[in-house]
Amino acid sequence: MRLRSLAVTAAALATTSCPGLGKRAGSIAFTKMHGAGNDFVCLDVGEAGPPADPSALARALCDRRTGIGANGLLLIGPSREADARMILINADGSRAEMCGNGIRCVGKYLHDRGRARGGEVRIETDSGVKRLLLHVEEGRAVAASVDLGPPALLPERLAVPVAPPGVPPRTFEGDRLSMGNPHFVVFLEEDLAAFPVEAYGPAIERHALFPDRTNVEFVRLRGRGEIDQRTWERGAGETLACGTGACASAVAAIRRGHADREVRVRLRGGELRIEWDGRGPVYLTGPAVETFEGEWASPRPRE
Repeated sequence: MRLRSLAVTAAALATTSCPGLGKRAGSIAFTKMHGAGNDFVCLDVGEAGPPADPSALARALCDRRTGIGANGLLLIGPSREADARMILINADGSRAEMCGNGIRCVGKYLHDRGRARGGEVRIETDSGVKRLLLHVEEGRAVAASVDLGPPALLPERLAVPVAPPGVPPRTFEGDRLSMGNPHFVVFLEEDLAAFPVEAYGPAIERHALFPDRTNVEFVRLRGRGEIDQRTWERGAGETLACGTGACASAVAAIRRGHADREVRVRLRGGELRIEWDGRGPVYLTGPAVETFEGEWASPRPRE
């Protein structure tokens, strides 16, 4: 039943005038990109708009065994307010308001295809229009700095008790805030490399204290203005990097007095630099990489 549903979804997309259509009938042209290891399948949907069932399509494309494989699906289309519109669908089919790594990839996609003039691009997201300054080398965008706007500083620090199977019950105290999407930042003293993120992460993500679920950042201080981070992303699981998560962790570190206004965030997929003056917008700087282009053919239904 699931294979048949996915085939219908791709076929429905193929009947539109979407420029993302592949050369073969029923196929979809895509671009695979990543920011610090946080990877995405990008579809240029043009004026046709998003496919009829983007959640099912995201689950199919992002599957690492039977699809292309990614943490999320980025849909790129026109905007009345900005240079382009970005919609992010997580690997599990849920929709995310914002993605700091994904938006850099969209900025690079637009620039490298001649659809963004100069070194600045504005992209509409579910959490508002964001401004990017592109870092260009030999005519290609290699990185970007993103103005994510000011964080939503929620008043409370939370204590979240969880008891996932296979690990000891534990209560995590952390900072709850939003970077256009929800985050819960936990500072730890233990070795992050050995910490069971895959056990505690989903238990916190789906805790009753977070009715819309939350991204979870596990952070260890390395020195003033430098932190290590592992992230359990809402709807995607543990990822090699999370841009808005790095911003949330940096904001929490600055508020706790562990940094002044610049934080270097070391992630499993690379490094990101965060700047925040304690009042205004948060600025995120990191790489954007295009890995390959291709065509995806929907699976045929079983007889």
